[in-house]
Amino acid sequence: MPLPESAALALAAHLTAYPARPVTLPWLEPGGKPHTEKLIFTTVRGLAYARTTFNKVVWRPARAAAGLPYARENGMHALRHYYASVLLAGGVDIRALSDYLGHHDPAFTLRIYAHLMPGADDRARKAVEAALASADGPAPAQEGSRAP
Repeated sequence: MPLPESAALALAAHLTAYPARPVTLPWLEPGGKPHTEKLIFTTVRGLAYARTTFNKVVWRPARAAAGLPYARENGMHALRHYYASVLLAGGVDIRALSDYLGHHDPAFTLRIYAHLMPGADDRARKAVEAALASADGPAPAQEGSRAP
């Protein structure tokens, strides 16, 4: 997934201060063959975070420090939803977003995030206006099918 320069710089600074640590975990499935990877975020003992531990130790205190109430809409999953909404508002297509979110089916992504696709009517109007304003008129649907 694309990483903006500002995020890459922040990540580089984090890795300078807190280098990634090798962690060995079962790979691809519970009880799978052990595999070692360097993780960017680990517990103080250098272990991989379990989702529940991360929520309890990192996310909830950060949320509370920001003054956000304890509620589902302020949960960790809200970051994923926000990321998807930012990409859709920026014009990223649903297939790319599906890949970035790790969904196997873009139709699933569309069902979940379609309500976040703002301005479709405005974009449609502008597309038609641009096509009609071109010197040659709108491009034909298929090459060679243009009427005289």
